[in-house]
Amino acid sequence: MSRTPQNSSTKISSFVLVIIFIGLALSLSALMVALAYFGSGNEVLAGYFLLVGFLGVALSTYVLFQTRRRIMRLKIEIPPVTTTIECRKCGFKSVREFQRGDYIFKEVEPCQKCNDKMLITAIYREVKEKLSP
Repeated sequence: MSRTPQNSSTKISSFVLVIIFIGLALSLSALMVALAYFGSGNEVLAGYFLLVGFLGVALSTYVLFQTRRRIMRLKIEIPPVTTTIECRKCGFKSVREFQRGDYIFKEVEPCQKCNDKMLITAIYREVKEKLSP
């Protein structure tokens, strides 16, 4: 049952992506306009459009990479969920990974020692503490 929440945590908001790509498109169009002004001989306007275009492209790519980096840092690892099964008669205890449909006091497979029915007595999540550097 080890799942990685990669799908939910690694997605970039579509709204942010639209904003970034609109900014990138406007910047590229400013660069095209700058080339047109250079061709017509108006170098002052061409310089302004060139500056705006390069700044826009740089800012758009920076925001895109920073957004991706932030999402990569936010990965959360879900600790495994464990189920404890005990025999009422002989006290035999078994621990296994949680399975869908498990609940407390659910009767499961027969005991390996006495062949009596076993019950789920605990379902818990194992949290491992990280050592801080």
